[in-house]
Amino acid sequence: MKIAEIYKNLDEICPFASQESWDNSGLQVGSFDSEFERIYLSLDIDSELLQNVLPNSLIITHHPLIFKGLKSLDYSLYPSSLIREMMIKNISLISLHTNADLAFLNEKFVTQVLGLEISRKEGFLIYADVKMKFSELCKFVKEKLGLENLRAVYAKDEIFKICICTGSGADLMQDVKADAFLTGDLKYHQALYAKENGLNLIDINHYESERYFSDFLAKYLQNLKIEVIISNSKNPFTYC
Repeated sequence: MKIAEIYKNLDEICPFASQESWDNSGLQVGSFDSEFERIYLSLDIDSELLQNVLPNSLIITHHPLIFKGLKSLDYSLYPSSLIREMMIKNISLISLHTNADLAFLNEKFVTQVLGLEISRKEGFLIYADVKMKFSELCKFVKEKLGLENLRAVYAKDEIFKICICTGSGADLMQDVKADAFLTGDLKYHQALYAKENGLNLIDINHYESERYFSDFLAKYLQNLKIEVIISNSKNPFTYC
């Protein structure tokens, strides 16, 4: 199969034109005329994953490897070291970032991981109605995500509406109209802002909330006559 063919399929699933202006989704490494023999799906690409990828393959990631632009290719440093290895092994790379967030990742996280019914969608923000105490919501989220601990900001006890954004959605906090906001990569001053404005926060972590990308995308690609391998990168953080 050629890159151009799979790119067309991916564009139908999550249109590349829908990505944010600052994003860099699309073909990152390779050429549209290149052919590949199998697909690997992953949240990110790292050196350990790349070692196990066979030559003449396509990797589809959620996070772009090339994001803010490269001014030089120093093969001793990430990400240039990975780009060099991909070129040697004839491995292509396509990333589906904010276009995938909008098309399926946020929605499926809410319905299939949390098991909640969506009440409203506003761009990257997904809303769901619940009726529970904040402590109950924290316990619910820990169980659904398989986490032992959560960082949370307590502002009020009764929760009737929650807002969810996988990955890093704290910059959207001012647009949230809910009792609790679930997202990742929360910072100190964002937590203080939320608490003072009566908004509960639960940090669902960047990796833990988006690690389902490969499983979700695989279902869209299951009818393709090519091998699709789910091979997620590892969380760079460890918990001590």
